[in-house]
Amino acid sequence: MEDAECPHGCERQEKAGAQSPSSDEFQPSKLGTKEYWDHAYERELQSFYNSGDVGEIWFGEESMDRIITWMEMQKIPKDVALLDIGTGNGVFLIELAKSGFTNLTGIDNSSTAVDLAKAIAEKEGVRSLKLQVADFLHPAPNISQYDICIDKGTFDAISLSPDRPAEKRSLYQRTLHSVLQDGGLFIVTSCNWTREELVNHFSEGFEMLQELPTPKFQFGGKVGNSVTALVFKRKE
Repeated sequence: MEDAECPHGCERQEKAGAQSPSSDEFQPSKLGTKEYWDHAYERELQSFYNSGDVGEIWFGEESMDRIITWMEMQKIPKDVALLDIGTGNGVFLIELAKSGFTNLTGIDNSSTAVDLAKAIAEKEGVRSLKLQVADFLHPAPNISQYDICIDKGTFDAISLSPDRPAEKRSLYQRTLHSVLQDGGLFIVTSCNWTREELVNHFSEGFEMLQELPTPKFQFGGKVGNSVTALVFKRKE
């Protein structure tokens, strides 16, 4: 398994009842708490100010390239309204902007993460991003409608919450359906959930269009993927 493709949030092998592949619960983890990420981004923000280090790129640079390449191959319009759910340091949105995309919004429930993303964007000379402090599970009533929503690790983190994770996953699905335009796309990358599990999670209101190729690993004579990347389409 490649470390760059499976960050420290990966708990795929630590589900409660891990012997049963159908289990959809994980052992609670601090990685599923806002406090953990606030502290993590405080350290990354200080590191950025001290040395210019942008911090961890969730799932590695390859995960960004995979999605951007797919969007370009699909000839997605450059002015498409796109939301990055849990934008973190904002590096993915910055790369999208450098690739010519112009209508980009990133939200994170950590204000320090948004401060970091704004600082990095300013350093990179990218001024077109809309970066906001917001909790995706409790969006403002006037949240915009988007053509594409992208998630690289936020659904994973929610799944590790010590507090009602199943309820939060359901709320996530409902919020996602409400902020996407009809026919809009949801691109999710996960190291916690398999293809089958993600399809099941988002079976209500979404249909899977495509699985994006990701690195494979072999263990105990079996071959699997270190991460799963899927494209869903919103339906009524």
